[in-house]
Amino acid sequence: MAPHAQPPASLPPTGGRCPPWGGPAAGLIGFWTLFYKEVLRFWKVGFQTVAAPVLTAMLYLLIFSHVLEGHVRVLGLPYTAFLVPGLVMMSLLQNAFANSSSSLIQSKVTGSIVFVLLPPISYRAFWAAYVLAAVVRGLVVALGVLFVTAWFADLQFASPAWIVVFALLGGGMLGTLGVVAGIWADKFDQLAAFQNFLIMPLTFLSGVFYSIHSLPSFWQDVSRFNPIFYMIDGFRYGFFGVSDVPPWTSFAVVGICLMLVSAFTLALLKSGYKLRT
Repeated sequence: MAPHAQPPASLPPTGGRCPPWGGPAAGLIGFWTLFYKEVLRFWKVGFQTVAAPVLTAMLYLLIFSHVLEGHVRVLGLPYTAFLVPGLVMMSLLQNAFANSSSSLIQSKVTGSIVFVLLPPISYRAFWAAYVLAAVVRGLVVALGVLFVTAWFADLQFASPAWIVVFALLGGGMLGTLGVVAGIWADKFDQLAAFQNFLIMPLTFLSGVFYSIHSLPSFWQDVSRFNPIFYMIDGFRYGFFGVSDVPPWTSFAVVGICLMLVSAFTLALLKSGYKLRT
């Protein structure tokens, strides 16, 4: 009788099956593959995902600057100059959220999420790929908005490092919130509710169009509980060196919020909530 065939030495001890969440090497390959897929996803429809938000920000600038330029100065700045960094950051945040949330909910509704969950990708790599792709989309849109709006204002770059720091932290936090929304929502209208009743109000009431010092004291105090206010205020400080609160305070608040939201999101992914159950 012929001897029994021996399995190749390279097979793992589980009989050829990888653990469901994979090892370090599989996680790294899976991370780059998923990240590439997410970047390609929004880049293939760039007219909708990049050009449309840039046009929207441009319209905001034209309308508000036409009405208020020459009549209002904020933090000692011409209104248009004050407005441009806020519009850039607002566009970055909204598009970072939209990228991760829309991708997840679309995958869940169509059933294609199974093709992301079956490969041996760790939950940390899963989170990192979605969030990093969201940050990339946010930065691409932000650069587009900055390019088309910078012609209308005399922008300075007092502290470029702060611009980069708050852009990355803000994009990371909204991208992570997008993952949370995509996991929680079972259909598109639930995701729309999350965006319209949470993300949109927080974004518009964060000092994009005004300084909180122009508000009554009660609403100033309320604004300080909005983490997006610190993202935009710190981002604007990087351009002009003026802000409503010190940049280190904004950095601490945004950094702590990002760590808390990331820890919560990783716990959801590890448990498989609404993904594997």
